[in-house]
Amino acid sequence: MPQGTDALVVLSGVTKGLGRAMAEEFIARGATVAGCGRSPEALGELKTKYPKHHWTEVDVTDAKQVKGWAERVLKELRAPDFLINNAAMMNPNAPLWEQSIEDFSKIVDVNIKGVFHLIRSFVPAMVSRKRGVIVNFSSGWGRSTSAEVAPYCATKFAIEGLTQAMAQELPAGMAAVPLNPGVIDTDMLRSSFGGGAGAYPKPKEWVKKAVPFILGVTAKDNGRSLSVPGSVED
Repeated sequence: MPQGTDALVVLSGVTKGLGRAMAEEFIARGATVAGCGRSPEALGELKTKYPKHHWTEVDVTDAKQVKGWAERVLKELRAPDFLINNAAMMNPNAPLWEQSIEDFSKIVDVNIKGVFHLIRSFVPAMVSRKRGVIVNFSSGWGRSTSAEVAPYCATKFAIEGLTQAMAQELPAGMAAVPLNPGVIDTDMLRSSFGGGAGAYPKPKEWVKKAVPFILGVTAKDNGRSLSVPGSVED
């Protein structure tokens, strides 16, 4: 599997948080990044700072947008070596029975359907080459639970099952893994933890371990539930 200078990384959710930090660290390590996000302003910043890479405004909940983006990436570049499903959202803190229908539907659309849309659009080309790694971001809350985050837990438990099942469908030489990043001080975490999020590592600190770990995932890891080494658990 190409690493560093030879790797093509397709990454969702690049405009902030872990996605932005990962994109910049992958580039620093020599990889080519094709990233998507929803903020035109942040994407503009990335285009200015990293003009040799590919930045596209995409809503991962829109299957047509994802398909069109994938077609452009596959035509202009090639099938990715790493497909990283990072884009996600957190539900408002509340008991499950107080969650709104709109919020519940949105978190399912982003955290589960968004992952499916990228897989459906990029993985066939990877399977044709019989090469590549799919990393679907899970969570400690995809393997355990806490009060007031039931919708988020449900989506991340779904990612664990979806990824492990897909791993059994891949040809030899490929891998699909659910990855628990640990607890990181991001805007999304602050929406749940408030000021308490400040006790955890910042994304720019976290990527120093996370990105080389991801680049080291190979076919031997297929189907394993992984965690970034040294990460703080939920």
